[in-house]
Amino acid sequence: MPTKHERWRVPPSNTAALSREVMSFPAHLLLALCVVSQVFGAVPQSASTFAGSTVSAVFPPPNATDTSVSTYFPNPEEVGFPGPTPTGDEPWVLATAPAAPKKEDVYPLVNPAGTQTSLKKPSFNPMRYWGNLSPWWSQQGSWGLPDASAVVPSGCELTQVHLLHRHGARYPTSGSAPSAFAAKIHAAATSTGFSASGPLEFLNTWTYKLGAELLTPFGREQLFDLGIAFRVKYGHLLKSFSDLPVFRTTSEARMVDSALHFAAGFFGVQQYQSSYHQLIGIEENGFYNSLAPWNACPNANNEVAYLGVDAHSNWTQVYLKDTVQRLQKHLKGLELDATSVSAMQSLCAYETVALGYSAFCDLFTEDDWRGFEYGLDLEYWYSYGPGNPASAAQGIGYAQELLARLTQTPIDDFSTVLNRTLDDNNVTFPLHQPVYVDASHDTVITNILVALNFTSMAASGPLPVDHIPKKHSYIASQITPFATNLVGQVMSCSASSKSNDKQTFIRFLLNDGVVPLTGLAHCAANKNGLCAMDSFAKGLKERITEIDFKYDCFANYTAPWPDPIIDGRMKH
Repeated sequence: MPTKHERWRVPPSNTAALSREVMSFPAHLLLALCVVSQVFGAVPQSASTFAGSTVSAVFPPPNATDTSVSTYFPNPEEVGFPGPTPTGDEPWVLATAPAAPKKEDVYPLVNPAGTQTSLKKPSFNPMRYWGNLSPWWSQQGSWGLPDASAVVPSGCELTQVHLLHRHGARYPTSGSAPSAFAAKIHAAATSTGFSASGPLEFLNTWTYKLGAELLTPFGREQLFDLGIAFRVKYGHLLKSFSDLPVFRTTSEARMVDSALHFAAGFFGVQQYQSSYHQLIGIEENGFYNSLAPWNACPNANNEVAYLGVDAHSNWTQVYLKDTVQRLQKHLKGLELDATSVSAMQSLCAYETVALGYSAFCDLFTEDDWRGFEYGLDLEYWYSYGPGNPASAAQGIGYAQELLARLTQTPIDDFSTVLNRTLDDNNVTFPLHQPVYVDASHDTVITNILVALNFTSMAASGPLPVDHIPKKHSYIASQITPFATNLVGQVMSCSASSKSNDKQTFIRFLLNDGVVPLTGLAHCAANKNGLCAMDSFAKGLKERITEIDFKYDCFANYTAPWPDPIIDGRMKH
């Protein structure tokens, strides 16, 4: 039985005969066929029966592990002879360099901006319009403080840092749009059949090569690189530790992998396992976890949570109307709709971050990508951001933990999403670390940004659901891309230019961009985004108090529509 690849090849024994037949074919008939082909176009190729099928690979190969040969491969300690190993001083680039480093590359991915011919501007980068599926880039100046830098301000000394980051690039979640589109393709290929031509011709032999949920190789790279960058920026703070640090993540595989790759980058591959403690909080129904809070908030799992999902779905019918018709011309035997075409855009993003390149990317114009991004902006605003009435309540747990760490005060209120077993223990929840690192999900980080009341992201107000406004401040690809990172910098600064007295300040950077803290009471406008620690702690405590966790998460209410909410709370 020939394999699927063999069915597309000419048998070697017939190649010579086939060549002789072509060479002896009357020249005038060959010319006529060429003319017909030019006039009527090439005959559309029928799709293979394997089109849309799922292809996967497993490594290491099954049964490849053979412990009996392990004596042939001793570990470095057993081998010895490591050579000279003196360590250097810790880096501190944000205090020693005249400018902050910038994250701009996506190597080794092939950026669609360099391969597409359908874009109006050569400078337009589709990858920056993939919403939460975009890789992260530095967003210096994006949050309302264009002149602020990640470099520690003159007269200040960094004393503590708090990192909250998302996992790296992953495969689609189970049962999501990309796999549904693949199933649609395969069902047609194995029943009535279809044929694709022109820009869609690749669908005739396309297979679905994506897994589910796990980090992709590029996702692993993102977190390893983030760990290295964090060491270069903040390594000097390790000098202030008297014990090993505790970093936190959740139990899903991609979360654990992200945390470990970050640690390997931050501490070093041979050192990380003995350099810190990795706390893994259970992410599952019935467990409390500030880094996966939806399990403790019923209104995060019902109609209230679908406000943005529905807005996104409706928007696809608007911006993809003409695109569906344009692509349908190249497809016979299979009907496209807005849902299918939106899934094809998602496949561009997912295949690129998983496989390095995607033919789907070449199908779409600049307007298509702007529409795609805006759909995700709508989803995150109304389902997980400032426009959702249960959003602040889900982020309140991290806000409580942040306040406890900043003030070195044990938490005394466990009526929210907090895990009392872990957070009421100074071993699993230490309060005196110079460096804190927590890993979470995109939707949780947007919840937390709302709970912290970072209002500059909501400055333009609720997003219209039927058109893209000329200016809007809530852009998912900037706020919560793969490996997004929120950094709280605590620093000691001179009280004034004429005084040697020191005062403690805090500020936050989201993807290297300084975030104004004026949404919190008692934090005044500051060109560097700084807020006095006493004022910040007072304002954060008041913000936590005003969030009604019990009502927002448990009350039986109907969210208003049109939805005017901008602070993630249900007024009552």
